[in-house]
Amino acid sequence: MTEHPSSPQAAASSCGCGAAVKFDGATPAYRRILMAVIAINGLAFVAIAGGAALQGSASLGANALDFLADAATYGISLAVIGRSVAVRSTAALVKGASLAALALFILGYAIWRATTGAAPEGFVITGLGALGFFANALAALLLVRHREGDANVRSVWLCTRNDLIQSLVVAVTGVAVWLTASRWPDLIAGAILAVVFLQSAWSILKQSRQELKAAA
Repeated sequence: MTEHPSSPQAAASSCGCGAAVKFDGATPAYRRILMAVIAINGLAFVAIAGGAALQGSASLGANALDFLADAATYGISLAVIGRSVAVRSTAALVKGASLAALALFILGYAIWRATTGAAPEGFVITGLGALGFFANALAALLLVRHREGDANVRSVWLCTRNDLIQSLVVAVTGVAVWLTASRWPDLIAGAILAVVFLQSAWSILKQSRQELKAAA
């Protein structure tokens, strides 16, 4: 079967010089998907941020901030599609650095909460975690065909994958908080999620630097 030239498979399999080309997201279909994912993340942020503020939950705070950061960074991804490798890779570098900064902030917040504050309501954490999981599952379904590509495209998938894991952890954390009547499950979950974010940030930064080096 002949592949459409604008498909990600075609872009990734051939080029004029015979070398493999990584999908850069420059198709109308991918742009539409990215706009839908940005909207999903924005709405999820509004809902979960309210619960995080009321409950003082480290895990919900991590979840809400990540939705906000993703909406912003996906907007950057959309803006640089079709630009030069240097521009796309630099944007991915910025996103990787932002993800690392977010991870460190969440880790610091979890440590601060460990020394102050009462345990949040477990059922609220579980409910909002489930809402976040549903939103991320929808975004992941839209993006799964585009999980491989250049650093800009791949960073979108990695962030969405992280969000899916994060929301599931948050939902389970709510159950643990409810069963133990303790804030520690919430704080531990926040710290674990910070480590996951740092690992993804490193992966994005590493690929971005490799692509910038190759372009130079």
